[in-house]
Amino acid sequence: MDVIQVLREVRLKAVRSSGAGGQHVNKVSTKIQLFFVPAQSAGLSAEEKDLLLPQIQSQLNEQGEWIVQCSASRSQHKNREEVQKKLIRLLQKALQPKTIRLATKVPKSVVFKRRDAKRKLAEKKLNRRLKW
Repeated sequence: MDVIQVLREVRLKAVRSSGAGGQHVNKVSTKIQLFFVPAQSAGLSAEEKDLLLPQIQSQLNEQGEWIVQCSASRSQHKNREEVQKKLIRLLQKALQPKTIRLATKVPKSVVFKRRDAKRKLAEKKLNRRLKW
């Protein structure tokens, strides 16, 4: 993945944010929306696209854009930097190869301990019944 190329391909849009800020929030667009089209990206290889697209298919809009947004800060500049970092983190996480869990067999000692505990509990309950 070519991070610089990916960041060149994104489209940023500033919109009004909700939340704390008083009158300031009503007149300044600090929330940043990042639009990225992974299917047309030159920064991703074909293999990376094949790996990424099925994972994020439900997050794409009708135009095939992946929208990532940030409104954590009251500063538009900080939100712009944060949303770009967020996109890179999401891409890196999605492109990591998934580790396949190997099925293992339950050890005989564990099976024996479980059966032994069940047998002891059954004997204890049986002894309780026999005392009356």
